[in-house]
Amino acid sequence: MGEELARGRFEVTDVVRQPFGPVHGGAYAAMAEALASATTTRAVEPEGNIAFGQSNHTSFLRPVTRGTVHAEARCRHRGRTSSVWEVEFTDDEGRLCALSRVTLAVRPRPR
Repeated sequence: MGEELARGRFEVTDVVRQPFGPVHGGAYAAMAEALASATTTRAVEPEGNIAFGQSNHTSFLRPVTRGTVHAEARCRHRGRTSSVWEVEFTDDEGRLCALSRVTLAVRPRPR
């Protein structure tokens, strides 16, 4: 992970599947926010700040029922009080299966 790019992945198991078989939407949203929050926090901590989720919009484009879901998050805006990330999710064949946009609030660390 750098300050502008983060990657992650998760295996498709029953833990992340909805009852009908495909990956549950919450798994995508949680991965998107985790990548964006961890990477932004790492970048703003030296200034005494933290980052936390402000909004998370995820669109589901293709169902995934097996294999691995791969995520690539890119910072599209880094401001003094917010950070905006776009996250692309692909399956093992490289097909786009979900897109997320995550906005993070950047605030001083509580004392």
